[in-house]
Amino acid sequence: MAAIQYIQIHPKDNVLVALTDLPEGAPIDFGGQSFHLLTAVSAKHKFTLRAFKAGDELYMYGVLVGKAGLDIPLGTAITVDNIYHAAEDFHLGERKTDWQRPDVSAFKEKTFMGFQRADGTVGTANYWLVIPLVFCENRNVEVLKEALIDKLGFRKAKSYENEVDSLIELYQTGKSVEEILAADLQPAAEIATANKLFKNIDGIKFLTHELGCGGTRMDSDTLCGLLAGYITHPNVAGATVLSLGCQHAQVSILQEEIAKRDPDFRKPLVILEQQKTGTERKLLEEALKQTFAGLIKANGQQRTPATLDKLCVGLECGGSDGFSGISANPALGHVSDILVSLGGSVVLAEFPELCGVEQELSDRCVDEATANSFMNLMRRYNALAEATGSGFYANPSPGNIKDGLITDAIKSAGAAKKAGNSPVASVLDYPEKVNTAGLTLLCTPGSDVESTTAEVAAGANIVLFTTGLGTPTGNPVAPVIKISTNTALFNRMPDIIDINCGTIIEGSETIEAAGERILDYIIEVASGNIKPKAVLLGQDDFIPWKRGVSL
Repeated sequence: MAAIQYIQIHPKDNVLVALTDLPEGAPIDFGGQSFHLLTAVSAKHKFTLRAFKAGDELYMYGVLVGKAGLDIPLGTAITVDNIYHAAEDFHLGERKTDWQRPDVSAFKEKTFMGFQRADGTVGTANYWLVIPLVFCENRNVEVLKEALIDKLGFRKAKSYENEVDSLIELYQTGKSVEEILAADLQPAAEIATANKLFKNIDGIKFLTHELGCGGTRMDSDTLCGLLAGYITHPNVAGATVLSLGCQHAQVSILQEEIAKRDPDFRKPLVILEQQKTGTERKLLEEALKQTFAGLIKANGQQRTPATLDKLCVGLECGGSDGFSGISANPALGHVSDILVSLGGSVVLAEFPELCGVEQELSDRCVDEATANSFMNLMRRYNALAEATGSGFYANPSPGNIKDGLITDAIKSAGAAKKAGNSPVASVLDYPEKVNTAGLTLLCTPGSDVESTTAEVAAGANIVLFTTGLGTPTGNPVAPVIKISTNTALFNRMPDIIDINCGTIIEGSETIEAAGERILDYIIEVASGNIKPKAVLLGQDDFIPWKRGVSL
């Protein structure tokens, strides 16, 4: 049986998606009409299913995603040169919260092995944090990192010292630049972790940043909320916080934010203020002693069985392509629907990448107050972007466009598929924390690392990250599972990709089967049985959002 070469995603769509490279003149037979392509169409890109006049509307996923900038004949590839971004306006509509729950019988009795916390949450890992409350303390945090990581056996990333030794040897033996460039180097050495002192601790993470003072008070207050989200996170056993003393981000503000998220906070928390402690040496010695004591306490915790409703999964995409919305993202949508049906939580963020699907998502909100909250956040965010000379329309990156995501609305309609079909239980503004089961919409930028950083601060104890182009994004405390939209990427970058959903494009697996395969993998990661590639590579990306315009 011949492989499918193109598809229509929704019956309302007036463009088709190429699943493979189609040459100029290729015959197309669809919906009772036959024609030949007037232009070549690369895989992941779209072509017209009818002739368009300038100003005509283009639909994908059943929603408006653009308008023709000029007349476009039937059978022509759509590009940035012949269409432009357009999206439907949105308003408060009727509630549409009825949905078809998936069959969850295969997962109803399953559990994962996690770390039970006093506040009722369950961690999928057990980390200790070292955090500067202001950028002035970054150097001291780095000193602590140098002192602790190797000695306690927590370094996980590969060392490339062998390669450097090879280069030095080549240079010292008189090899030319050309010979050095052509040489085969000794492979990178794996860092041994067998000497890990604290067996029940997954690592110590050092969250340096450039905030805490010098900006607005809103920036520093927001930073305190974000850091409080990490300190109270289920994957965190305790934390050491270094404060200078005079900065905007005061210890008292951090403590207030911690209390908001966990009024009965009982984790070990070390807070040291340099201007009170005195010399740098005294500060660091005290930090080392108290951190070591905290690690001893944290090491006493062990994994125990937990039901799947204790999972809070962040839904993320980055380096998206034209297959994202028809393979990996819908597979995540099925995972989302299963988890919601089991009583778990899922978080959909990246508000600039929800442009054009606001009506659908607001209609799915459980009540009008929640719908209004979502719409207001979307309008405020876009207005702020437009006030600085941009807008959501500027979200797609050159890589997105090159691989078929021509407008922000096309990108958004595919990105929203990660959320499945369940009602929207809550809407949060950054850096608020998830406090209800079900699907939550969290206001964040579309920027991968800023958004992932925020989802974890909101409580995500696992992050599912789809990519069509390949991105190495990880997180310090939450395992990030990388899922490819196409098999070519999975084969090309196996060092950063965990799961392949190109099987959906190839027709060898259904969306539902892929979703259930992903959920089985999540359970293994949550239990500590599998380490995702981002964890193995030590990809501890952490970028707080300053609430400015970041698309």
